[in-house]
Amino acid sequence: MKFVFGPLPSRRLGQSLGVDPLPSKVKVCNWNCVYCQLGRTVPLSNERSEYFPRESILAEVREALAGHKPGAIDWVTLVGSGETTLHSGIGWLIRQIKALTSIPVAVITNGSLLHLQEVREDLAAADAVLSHLDAGNPRLYRQINRPWPGLSFELMLQGLITFRHEYRGKLWIEVMLMKGINDSEETLMEIARLLQQVQPEQVHVSLPSRPPAEPDVQLPDEEGLRRAAAILGVRARVVQTSAGEFDLSGHEHMTDAILAIISRHPMGELELRRALEAWSPGQVEEALKHLSDTGEAQVVERFGERFWSAAEWRYPQGKTDSCR
Repeated sequence: MKFVFGPLPSRRLGQSLGVDPLPSKVKVCNWNCVYCQLGRTVPLSNERSEYFPRESILAEVREALAGHKPGAIDWVTLVGSGETTLHSGIGWLIRQIKALTSIPVAVITNGSLLHLQEVREDLAAADAVLSHLDAGNPRLYRQINRPWPGLSFELMLQGLITFRHEYRGKLWIEVMLMKGINDSEETLMEIARLLQQVQPEQVHVSLPSRPPAEPDVQLPDEEGLRRAAAILGVRARVVQTSAGEFDLSGHEHMTDAILAIISRHPMGELELRRALEAWSPGQVEEALKHLSDTGEAQVVERFGERFWSAAEWRYPQGKTDSCR
C-alpha cells in the first residue's frame, strides 16, 4: 500500500494503523527537529496542498480496515512523512474515516499550524490530537525544532491555547526529552508553566529512542527522567518504547514490507529482525542485503546501535552546532 502501513505498536496508541497523506520519499515538513527519526528536513516547506488525492488515500484505508479482524486495530492514526496538517484534505479524511469505522481517529502533528483557523477546524473531528511542546522559550524552540522562518514560538503557543479552548477531543502534548538540551530544572519549569496555559489531558515525556537527525542528540538519564516527571505535573508520564506486533502483511515481497515500515518508522536492527520472524533467517538476510546493496535502505548508527531507515532520509554523522 502507498499511504497506509501497519498496524504497528505505538507508544501511546496501542496497535495503530498508520495513514500517511504526504509523499513517503520526500520529507514535507515546516520543522527541522534535531531529534526527528526521519532525519533532516531539506528543504523546509510550509505550503498546505493536496499532495495526493484524498479519495485514493481513503480507498486504501477502507481496504486496510476490511482486511483486519475486529480488535486488531486500536487507533487509525494520521501521521505524515513530515507535518501531517500540510495535507489540505486532512479534515475531509478524518471525517470520512470516522464514517467508515468506530475505531477512534488520532492525528499526530507538531502543532505549528494550529494558529490557523482552517487547521483547527480540520482537526476538530479527530478523537485525539497529539502535538508537541519541546521548549519553553523562543531561543530553545529555534534550537530544537528549527522551524520555517515565519513560524514563531509565540504563534505556536497561541495556536495550542486557542485549539485547546475550541477542541472537544483529547489533546495530548508530547515533550521530547534530550540530555543536556531540555532536561534541566530551568527548562522543564518553563515548559511546565506553558502546559498550565494549554491544559492538555495528558503530557507524554518521550525519548528520542529512534535514530535522531543529529548525532549529538542523547537520551536522557534516569535523573533527567525523574526530574521531568516531578516538574511537569500529575498529567505527565514517561512513555517508553511500546511492545507489540508489526504487521508486515499486505505486501507481495518482503523488501516492500520492510520499506513500507522503515520509510515512516525507522527500526533498530534487532527490532526489525524480530518483526520478520515469520520468514526464514536466510530470507531475511537476503532481503536486508538486497536493500543495502541497491541503496533502497540505509543503516544509521546512533547510541551505539544500528537502525534501518529509508535511503532518502538524511542523517549527518559529524557533530553539529545546532543542538548546543
